[in-house]
Amino acid sequence: MPRQHAPAFTPEAASASATGGAGERQSLPALQAKMKRDPEGYEEELRQLRRHFESSVFLFRQQAALASTSSSSSSGGGGGGGAGDVAKELGDLALFLSHVAPFYPDDLADLPDQIGGLLDTNARALPSGLRVHLVQALILLVNRKIVDLEDTMELFMELQVIGDRAVKKLAFSHIVHSIRRMNQTHKNEARNRKLQNILFTFLQGEEESRAKRAFTILCDLHRRRVWFDERTANAICNACFHVSSRIMIAAVLFLLGYENVEQEDDSDASSSEDEAQNPQIILSKEDVYKANHKGTAATKKKKKAKLQRVIRSMKRQQRKSTEDTGSNYYSPLTYLKDPQGFAEKLFSRLQKCNERFEVRMMMLKVIARTIGLHHLVLLNFYPYLQRYVQPHQRDVTTLLAAAVQACHDMVPPDAVEPLFKQIVNQFVHDRSRPEAIAVGLNVVREICMRIPLLMNEDLLQDLVLYKKSHEKAVSIAARSLITLFREICPSLLVKKDRGRPIDPKARPKAFGEATVSIDVPGAELLDEDFSSEEEGSDNESDTFDSNDEKELQSAPGAKQLDGLSEANKLDTNEGVEEEDQLSEDEDDAEEMDEDQDISDNDSEENDDELENGSDMDEENDVSDDEELSENLSDSDEGSDQDDDSDHDDKSKDSSCKANKRKLSDYLGQLNAADASLRALKKLAGAKKAEVSRDEAGKILSDEDFKRIKELKAKKEAKLALAQHGLGKGTDTKSVTFKMPSSDQLSMKRVDPSKLEAHIKRKLTKEERLEMVKAGREDRGKYQARTAVKQKKTGGLSNRQQQHKKKMPLAASRAKAARSRQEKKKQQKRSGKQFRGRKAWK
Repeated sequence: MPRQHAPAFTPEAASASATGGAGERQSLPALQAKMKRDPEGYEEELRQLRRHFESSVFLFRQQAALASTSSSSSSGGGGGGGAGDVAKELGDLALFLSHVAPFYPDDLADLPDQIGGLLDTNARALPSGLRVHLVQALILLVNRKIVDLEDTMELFMELQVIGDRAVKKLAFSHIVHSIRRMNQTHKNEARNRKLQNILFTFLQGEEESRAKRAFTILCDLHRRRVWFDERTANAICNACFHVSSRIMIAAVLFLLGYENVEQEDDSDASSSEDEAQNPQIILSKEDVYKANHKGTAATKKKKKAKLQRVIRSMKRQQRKSTEDTGSNYYSPLTYLKDPQGFAEKLFSRLQKCNERFEVRMMMLKVIARTIGLHHLVLLNFYPYLQRYVQPHQRDVTTLLAAAVQACHDMVPPDAVEPLFKQIVNQFVHDRSRPEAIAVGLNVVREICMRIPLLMNEDLLQDLVLYKKSHEKAVSIAARSLITLFREICPSLLVKKDRGRPIDPKARPKAFGEATVSIDVPGAELLDEDFSSEEEGSDNESDTFDSNDEKELQSAPGAKQLDGLSEANKLDTNEGVEEEDQLSEDEDDAEEMDEDQDISDNDSEENDDELENGSDMDEENDVSDDEELSENLSDSDEGSDQDDDSDHDDKSKDSSCKANKRKLSDYLGQLNAADASLRALKKLAGAKKAEVSRDEAGKILSDEDFKRIKELKAKKEAKLALAQHGLGKGTDTKSVTFKMPSSDQLSMKRVDPSKLEAHIKRKLTKEERLEMVKAGREDRGKYQARTAVKQKKTGGLSNRQQQHKKKMPLAASRAKAARSRQEKKKQQKRSGKQFRGRKAWK
């Protein structure tokens, strides 16, 4: 039967010049190009090739059935040769028809079903080359949109598990690139949901190979931010509960390494975007001018270097804060629908599983990360950690980092206190190694940053004593603990360790206590800026008032005010009996207003006298205080001794009370305004600003928010300058540490390597040899000093030049004379030997 259909594909149908199998293969590309140029003119040839393709498929199936049923080796060998020829011809025809399928949609409508059916039923029995050609043909049909990806998705998933590496790679790349291309311009949620349901079904199945391939596709699309939604994130997280331990390990590894992958992927982008999106750093012109123009060359160089360090540190801090707590921060664990259930289920599996230590440690880190991100309460987790907190424990820093990550302000301190004491008792004591002490102090600092209520006064003072240690890592860890508690609770420290904290009465929040913000963060900076602008305008108004003092003095209104004030003073001193207490109060209020106006005029007239005679004002204030105290004592004595005195005494007492009230109010206003007209105007301007803001309902505009952002940047720049010794009037100790918020701490991932910072690890012999060899690379071969001198090339040395230097004539003659005398003396000594005094003469 197959041979009856084979002659249908004749050389005339394929090409006029084709006369054989080789000719057919060579003519197919040419015929394909002709069909694309003129589809209608080659319809008959297409039908002949289509019949030949169907006959080849039928022939191949028959030969495969015969090969499977035959038992003799001879028949199997012959069938294998024929099957190879048919497979080659079938693969070429399938690719040819897939290329021309868009031009003949009616004639080749059932081509995808035929190719898909052949792959679905006989994929494992097909030869490798034919299988690859058929998969390529089907991919071409999907790319030409002749068949939808949803219809072939299950087939491509099955093709990845048949054991053919080339087909697996081809099918995987096709699925990923097709979904990426589909979501490139806009996202079709309906199609995405269908494809996700197919992959989720494979992932939830018990067969490991299919679930692994589905999980790999989901992770790749999620990492590429194609399927970056909650459904995909929850499906990946739920893979931690798969029956297969391999898939569980892969899911845990993905969740732990996702942040590292994101940092590696975004490192180049962040470095390239630094120039385009620089953090907002605002430095005052005065600081920049001082660094560039004031001082000697050496001091200017130092100031420039400090300024550059300030800018770099601020950029690094702002970039780090935006990466950690900004909108671009992401982890699949943040989108868990039921984080509490996820943590409890994974913790129960951790307690029951018999996996190796590395797997259990990874599960432990995922649980701790989930607890920290979502502020969960899992009280059984901390006693489980307590069993492994030992200095000799394997990967103890990773375990301690997980313990720190699982601490937050919603956990009861009583639940964490046994673990906290275990860490202190096991790591921080005199017989422990310096490395263990440093790690223990760093862990204590990180835990207290999240739960400050765990620390008491006695324990803190004991831990602070390690600041005197000779080991650098230990002393640095102890000083960092001091810096932390200077910020959160200075009262627990000894007086000499407190320094100058910003808030001496600061205390940690009680368990369950929450701070509710009642205004916009940073609005107080806007108020301070407004008051500083008012002060600048007051300076300008003061100069104007001082120039127009004569006009103010010559104005008729001033004389009238003086007359009124004198009359009012006389009326209050007479003490009229007919006025009741209410009228006295009203008159007192009017007198105070008028006196304040007059005092304003007097202060404007005598501004120079106030500035020059500040000592006289202080003496007058002291005398007024003494008079006030005398009046108070007199009134108290009169009220105690004579309760039934006559009417005159009452009028005198009332006048004394009125004078006392006036004087106290006047002194209070003077103290509040600091006896300065500028302060009074500043106070009035601030009150007006508060009233206007209250009337407006504290609604801030976009310009106000931009101004708040600028003021925050200025404040941070000022603190950074003060920390590097470039600021004026600020305490550097008070700006060395900035307490992060609870949300920032929960978002921040604790790095185990930072818990053992500044610890010098002992090098092995191989590492020491590598360091020695690295130091010898730029150094030549060893030679003796004399050999180096003998091989020296170039001029004479300084000593040789000194020997050959010509001396003056007198000096040379003197030297020659000295040498002759020395020679004569040597000859005398050498020619005769003294043998004592002669006995004869």
